[in-house]
Amino acid sequence: GGTGTGKTTLLNCLSDFIPDDERIVTIEDTVELRLSKEHIVQLETKEANLEGAGAYSIRDLVKNALRMRPDRIVVGECRGAEALDMLQAMNTGHDGSMTTVHSNSPRDALRRIEVMVLMAGMDLPLKAVREQIASSIDLIIHLERMKDGSRKVVQVTEVQGLEGDTIVLQDIFIYSYTALRDGRVIGSLKATGLRPKFISKLKAYGIDLPDSVFA
Repeated sequence: GGTGTGKTTLLNCLSDFIPDDERIVTIEDTVELRLSKEHIVQLETKEANLEGAGAYSIRDLVKNALRMRPDRIVVGECRGAEALDMLQAMNTGHDGSMTTVHSNSPRDALRRIEVMVLMAGMDLPLKAVREQIASSIDLIIHLERMKDGSRKVVQVTEVQGLEGDTIVLQDIFIYSYTALRDGRVIGSLKATGLRPKFISKLKAYGIDLPDSVFA
């Protein structure tokens, strides 16, 4: 989740950890992302002209981005049928791709993605949609606007897979609210004590996180 500068700041922050040799394609309505990377292509949507031609939607750009041989695709915000194309991209060798959606919780984010995929009009059964989501998305970082106006990461949740018709989620970190001091929200992000299943993926990329991170 997240709005305005919050989602942009979060994506900019996460992109700092992308290796410099990877080719990134970003897709936005208005270019706001400022990724300090060498191999980056920034695409922007375009409204139709007076004759009703020449429009480029987020969905058009996602499809075109796949022809640019990117290592990762970053979509500023998914709001409609482009969610289906984004999931398919994540499932076809574009690991580490990122996007944002508006929601009240990680679970609500998945429900929104389901609705957006169905907007593509492909007449997919709901279980097939959930299979796509479960195999495409590894992690949901939920950003929330606090009472003092600040934005904080309040949940880091792993998508663990599909059991029956239900997508299984597991919180890895949860924000612990402590107090409201001088008008400011005080708290911190705390580990739940559970290790994510994607640890093996990180190790394959040479990232070995100590157990203390999840203690």
